Amino acid sequence: MGSEGPPAVTIHVTGFKKFHGVSDNPTETIVSNLQEYMKKNGLPKGLILGSCNILETAGQGALVPLYQTLQSAISGQDSESSNSKRIIWVHFGVNSGATRFAIEHQAVNEATFRCPDEMGWKPQKVPIIPADGGISRTRETSLPVEEITKALKKMGYEVMPSDDAGRFVCNYVYYHSLRFAEQNGIQSLFVHVPLFLTIDEETQMQFAASLLEVIWHSSICRQKHESLLSPLLVSLSNSQLRCPQS
Repeated sequence: MGSEGPPAVTIHVTGFKKFHGVSDNPTETIVSNLQEYMKKNGLPKGLILGSCNILETAGQGALVPLYQTLQSAISGQDSESSNSKRIIWVHFGVNSGATRFAIEHQAVNEATFRCPDEMGWKPQKVPIIPADGGISRTRETSLPVEEITKALKKMGYEVMPSDDAGRFVCNYVYYHSLRFAEQNGIQSLFVHVPLFLTIDEETQMQFAASLLEVIWHSSICRQKHESLLSPLLVSLSNSQLRCPQS
């Protein structure tokens, strides 16, 4: 391996359009502007920002485009060495009542929508995937939520780990994504952000960029069996992340 460097990590990103009570969804703005923002600020070697898609804020009625989006990340793998690249989905959703960012650890197999989604669906205590069993079934991300959260806190962000992604469309999409990730040997993460009134747009763009770098770094370091928070890992002076040299 020596001089080859670490395998590339491709991160695909989604946000949501407007929905009941949120006419301007910050995640639509974040995801729509992320390619340009990351290009302007520079990407670490080995981090590839893949697709940036905006999803309809809907559950069952939007399943076909959701799976088309998820499938698009792996459809080109046959032409490349699938072992040389890692693929990660990062989904952004808004929590209008939040005052900080939340890294979601799990999704629950329950759709209980407090209001109709953008296609008029309002399920109550319905299993998202009936074949998975009852509504208490959970699926967890394989990404290190606690370590990612700690690294982002060290960078100065107001962020916390969370075990409750709600029971609305965010949880619905996350559950499907986690299942898809497990079936296809990739990874998935959901992140809740506040409204721009609570944390301004520039800070949220910086957070999104930092999050992707932390995820990329955790992926590389775990391949080396090193802790994300090991000594001298986070260089806060220039917000660069480095694995310690062995």
